[in-house]
Amino acid sequence: MTAQDNAQLIRRGYEAFDKGDIPAVVAIFDDDISWHIPGRSPLAGDYSGPEGVLGFFGQLQERSGGSFRLELHDLLASDDHVVALATEMGTRGDKSLSAQTVHVWHVREGKATEFWGLAADTYALDEFWS
Repeated sequence: MTAQDNAQLIRRGYEAFDKGDIPAVVAIFDDDISWHIPGRSPLAGDYSGPEGVLGFFGQLQERSGGSFRLELHDLLASDDHVVALATEMGTRGDKSLSAQTVHVWHVREGKATEFWGLAADTYALDEFWS
């Protein structure tokens, strides 16, 4: 796969997530996808396989009352990786989130095999999700 192919794959995943089309999101995942969320919040940790990632997505929506969303700013891609620049947004009670994040994707043979979610302010994310 070329850098352009990888960027299109990941962009399709973000577009599907934005529309709530979770089966289309999962379709870009490798069966052995690894998902890493740093920090100390209840959502921080490592998730394995599409089912593990779906559990993480469920927690995002449950904890945010369905308000969690992403705004994609740009994608940078190579033959093995895609880096997404995004803002994560949502509300929880009287808390609101607008966090600048970098998502690092590893891509192999047309599937996303690994994800790292990195925030400009991990403490803000920890506080929001706790």
